[in-house]
Amino acid sequence: MDENNRSFLLAIVLSICVLIFWQFFYAGPKMEQEQARLKNTTEQSETATKTPSTAPAKPGAAPTAAGESSVPLAPEMGAPPRPGSAPNVANARVSAVKATARIKIDTPSLIGSISLRGARIDDLTLRDYRVAVAPGSANVVLLSPSGSPNPYYAEHGWVGDQGTGVKLPQNDTVWQAEASGPLTPTSPIKLKYDNGEGIIFRRTISIDENYLFSIRQQVENKTDKAINLYPYALISRHGKPSTQSFYILHEGLIGVMGEKDGLQEIDYDDALEEKVQSFKTKKGWLGITDKYWSTVLIPDQTQPYDAKFSGTEQNSKLFFQTDYLLGAITIPARGKSEVTGHLFAGAKQVHLIDAVGEKFKIENFELLIDWGWFYFLTKPLFFALDYFGKLLGNFGLSILLVTVLIKLVMFPLANKSYVSMSKMKKLQPEMTRIRERYPDDKARQQQALMEIYKKEKVNPMSGCLPIVIQIPVFFALYKVLFVTIEMRHAPFFGWIQDLSAPDPSTFFNLFGLIPWDPPSFLLVGIWPVLMGITMWVQMKLNPQQPDPMQQKIFAWMPVMFTFLLAQFPAGLVIYWAWNNLLSIIQQWVIMSRQGVKVDLFGNLGLRKIWARSSGKTGAWPLSKINWPKW
Repeated sequence: MDENNRSFLLAIVLSICVLIFWQFFYAGPKMEQEQARLKNTTEQSETATKTPSTAPAKPGAAPTAAGESSVPLAPEMGAPPRPGSAPNVANARVSAVKATARIKIDTPSLIGSISLRGARIDDLTLRDYRVAVAPGSANVVLLSPSGSPNPYYAEHGWVGDQGTGVKLPQNDTVWQAEASGPLTPTSPIKLKYDNGEGIIFRRTISIDENYLFSIRQQVENKTDKAINLYPYALISRHGKPSTQSFYILHEGLIGVMGEKDGLQEIDYDDALEEKVQSFKTKKGWLGITDKYWSTVLIPDQTQPYDAKFSGTEQNSKLFFQTDYLLGAITIPARGKSEVTGHLFAGAKQVHLIDAVGEKFKIENFELLIDWGWFYFLTKPLFFALDYFGKLLGNFGLSILLVTVLIKLVMFPLANKSYVSMSKMKKLQPEMTRIRERYPDDKARQQQALMEIYKKEKVNPMSGCLPIVIQIPVFFALYKVLFVTIEMRHAPFFGWIQDLSAPDPSTFFNLFGLIPWDPPSFLLVGIWPVLMGITMWVQMKLNPQQPDPMQQKIFAWMPVMFTFLLAQFPAGLVIYWAWNNLLSIIQQWVIMSRQGVKVDLFGNLGLRKIWARSSGKTGAWPLSKINWPKW
């Protein structure tokens, strides 16, 4: 075996070992954990969407004291539900919502409410997204108030210099609604707080038809003395959420800190370890992101601000917070001042993220979606899939069509590869004679083979090119299927109801006929098997490897990849199977044009099967068909 082939085979073996280890000991258990989490979330969310618009206020804890020009921490507000006071997590959340007076939120994309206590945006449910693909499953709950099992909310306010003595609204301050609501895209709400000392705080909250809130804060100073106040905004999340922890996806604290510090991605564990990370910047944004949803603060892009990411543990409870603090705003005596910020809270739809970033000239807002290092390939691939998916009404058909277009773009490379493979196949008789001539002298064999390769201008590694050139596309498509919400719960046909999830069928329990749930590594469905078959057929078209060890490795590769890719998104497996089929046709045509006889049926062993079953040694019946000559 020459050095090139040896290195290539070693790379294949090591890659397969890594994939096997990752799949069986990491991805498999993670998938089972995620399925269990989704099941629990479905049960917990059944009644979580039933949130009333108003409820009597409940006294809270003492207000948090604001330090000198610093954003206050947002700890748990009020006592949590006592054991036994609510039958489950969903009811506990409903109880927390009912504990404060509220103004209802009602838009085409969101339902929920804003608490008049603290004027927090802390109750949001997504209308268009459900926890699971099953019909009737609960809607996704994004934000939850203090006092619920998993508080997660946004808060805006003011802090002052220490010693100023100005009475400011705190996180337990009850605001007055100047209109009963609800908050809709056509009707903003106005809140008011009078501190009783000549300072009136007003807040106007508006929302678009999607997930973008605009918060305008105004301070009216009726006293005879000017005051300085600092506007702030924060997002607080209590407890560490369940994350998928895949290396290709970031979940946690995130932001773009201007041109100097750029994108910041801080995992929950890193936030707890680092405690606080601070930045002084201008432009940009910051927030907390999940795989498909995010809550993001967008400051005034013309003003400098201090940004902070923090993770703390108090009394065995975890708190995560992102916040920003603008510079001092002077409210003159007998005058007014105001500041406006924005909050994005919802699904990370690509066109919405791009539109918001363009509208407000937000620095790299598109990075809220984790496109990865190869975004220059991943994002165009998404746009192609999204365009044809909407045009055809099915993202699975879009994958098939885009695969054809990719094959057309890469045709020159594939053509060169298959032409070289055709030459290799023509040289097989001569290569066999060389091995027979020097049966015990491997070095002389390799020298003679290299002389033939050089003379005929053949690259023995050319057969690897069709596989190599599709690897970047494979990983880009994997990224698109994994991180973009447009692919979430996107159906194909038949049993494939979610292209971003693995094929749910499995041969090992006869597709559910046997009452047994196989372990994750045995969940091998129909599409992975079809992919394995097409991969095997494609390899049979290639010239047979001269080394027996190579032959064994390549013979078992389709089986290994069938089991490995069975746990990948179904859309990715469909792409691979369809790409293999197109490659088979393409290779057959090109090799036939080069004058190479493509004896596929013989390579597959069908001739031997025919001879044994029929007892005939004559011609293979299908050989009598007048196949088209290309």
